[in-house]
Amino acid sequence: MSENESIAAEQPTRASRGTAVPRTLLLALSAASLWGSSRMTWVHLTSSDGKTLERTTDLDGSTWAAAMTPLALALLAAIAASFAVRGWALRVVGLLVALVAVAVAVPAVQLLVSGASADRAVELAELSGHPEDLSTTVSVLPALLALLGAVAALGAAVLLMRKPPVRGGLSSKYDNPAARREAAAKLGQGDTPASDEPVTQRMLWDALDAGEDPTVADGDDGAGGGNGAKPGSSH
Repeated sequence: MSENESIAAEQPTRASRGTAVPRTLLLALSAASLWGSSRMTWVHLTSSDGKTLERTTDLDGSTWAAAMTPLALALLAAIAASFAVRGWALRVVGLLVALVAVAVAVPAVQLLVSGASADRAVELAELSGHPEDLSTTVSVLPALLALLGAVAALGAAVLLMRKPPVRGGLSSKYDNPAARREAAAKLGQGDTPASDEPVTQRMLWDALDAGEDPTVADGDDGAGGGNGAKPGSSH
């Protein structure tokens, strides 16, 4: 592989490395948010059967949204996978992370918008008997923390699925010898370089090696004082 091809092949890898740190931080933040939310109380259930004192049952995130802890572990696994795979496989990991974000956001949004169902709370609390008086209280902070984790996971998914940018071209210093000779021949004929790069000393010597004199402009026959003569030629 030529030097030009080797550098071109390394460009997507460098671009991918540039997003490795932010996506890893986002995945770690998301996993930590989900784990913390799963340990916090989402719903307080107060029940009474009319004979005994009221009973309060706390339902944490791992109970109200049972998938919260497994999803946090899945995000940790995604961190390792993001360093182990490349190309289309990395985009598949990003798609899975996006699905995790959706799965986290749905129960949190439902709880914040619709509140907690008393029937579902009784079922999850596994209360015995038939309570006559039921009331539920929603904790907002754990649901918001879960939403934060979902947003962070979605941001990481975008970085994972984004195609590394490909630069339009390489500098002439990376061109192979044949390309340099062709550019030097055009320079010797009075043409300007195709790129916006300034004419360098190397380009002038390449023109001389190609048998062209870059110091002679178009229409100049070189007879006016010998300024256009090549080094080492006799008058």
